[in-house]
Amino acid sequence: MTSTVPSEQPRTALPPPDSQAEAARYALLRRLAPSMRHHLVVNLQPIGMIYEVMDRRLRAAEPDLAEVHDSAHKINGFARAALASCLDVVTWLAPEEEALITAADGVRECFSLVATSLTFRGYALRNEVPAVSGQVRRSAVRNVLTAALLHATDENPAPADLVLTTEPDAGALVLALTLRPTDGDKGFSPEPPYRALRWSDVEALAAAESVALSREGRQKMRLSIPWTRAAAA
Repeated sequence: MTSTVPSEQPRTALPPPDSQAEAARYALLRRLAPSMRHHLVVNLQPIGMIYEVMDRRLRAAEPDLAEVHDSAHKINGFARAALASCLDVVTWLAPEEEALITAADGVRECFSLVATSLTFRGYALRNEVPAVSGQVRRSAVRNVLTAALLHATDENPAPADLVLTTEPDAGALVLALTLRPTDGDKGFSPEPPYRALRWSDVEALAAAESVALSREGRQKMRLSIPWTRAAAA
């Protein structure tokens, strides 16, 4: 009796990734890595200090249990916040394709990640984006807005303000990023830890995220991110 081996079903080949977009995404993540590291440790650092205080209290002849309990509660709070930060950083590295976010929250996430490093370099962020009810893809805001911020600071010397506003559009969230030179501290941060982000990098990331992109000179850019869930009229 002979047996037959089922023939292997042909596999559908996945489309090759856009090499330019992949290179731009890698460069962006390398540039964001120091900010991500700070984002991860900011909630871990207080835990050691609180532990030392709690340890001294426990060594007392008659420990104040209420104070010890308060310290333990603080440690638990910082540990939970650190875990949330770790999970959040993972979504920057491996975006959830279906994740949506409002304009205000998306801008806040991007600004909070890069604000410290840009301040050290002599740039001040000005968030003038109002709260609107519509939602866009989270990865689109994160990748393209952070790339635009870094490109603007790479191409224009400090000190300067980076002002982000919105422009009315029924079909998309239109973000207008304007760099305004100022007088003041030029910053004291060393050179960026990786190569400068070029305009072609921002364009590649925008194309990969279906974001329309334009600029006026070197100091103003517009990002048009399609609404996934339209804003209420």
